[in-house]
Amino acid sequence: MTSQTISAQEQGYYTPEEYLELERNAEFRSEYDDGKITPMTGGTTNYNRLSLNCALALSLGLKGQDYSVFMADVKLWLPKSRKFRYPDVMVVAGQVEYYNDRKTTITNPQVIIEVLSDSTEDFDRNGKFTLYQSIPTFQEYILIDQNQIAINQFFKTGHKRWTIDQYDKQDSELVLKSFALKIAISAERNSVGTADLYEKIDFANNA
Repeated sequence: MTSQTISAQEQGYYTPEEYLELERNAEFRSEYDDGKITPMTGGTTNYNRLSLNCALALSLGLKGQDYSVFMADVKLWLPKSRKFRYPDVMVVAGQVEYYNDRKTTITNPQVIIEVLSDSTEDFDRNGKFTLYQSIPTFQEYILIDQNQIAINQFFKTGHKRWTIDQYDKQDSELVLKSFALKIAISAERNSVGTADLYEKIDFANNA
C-alpha cells in the first residue's frame, strides 16, 4: 500500500470490513478509528526487544495452561468505540473470541501489555487505558518503559476500580495478578537464572 493510497483513505470513511481487507494486503500497519485509517509509526530496537521478551516469557510461563499469548500483528476490536488497535502483547484466558471469525482480530483479552514509546506515551497511559476498559474480559494492564527500568501494572478490583503497582530497578520480578506467573525484570537482580524482561535493552543507544 502506497503513501498516496493512505492519504486517500484518510479523507474518506471506511467500514470495519473495508479496513480489514485493506490491512490484509498492506505493506505497513494502520489503525482504525470509527471510519478513519491512520498509519502507525515504527518502533525502536528496544521497543521490539521488550515486546518479544515479554511475549516469550509469557508463552514459556503459561505453557500447558489454558491461555493464549498474541503480539505484533494481531489486532484488537473495540466495539463500543468502533476501533481496531494493535496492542504490543495480549493474553487471552480460555477460548479465543474473534471478530467475525477473522483469525487476525481478537475481542477478549484478559491482559494487555504496551511498551511505551516517546511519541505515544501519554496516549498509552491514559487514552488507550480508557479504551481498553470497555472490554468486559480486560483485567490487567501493564506499561513497560523502554528508556529505563520502570513498569506500571494496573489490576481491576471492581467496577471502575483499579489498583496500581510500580516496579523499577530495585525490583527483581514482575508479578502477574491474572495468573500465577513471575517474570524476572533485569539481569542485575535476576536470581532465578531465567531470561529477564530487559535482556539486551540498551538505554544508552535506544534506536
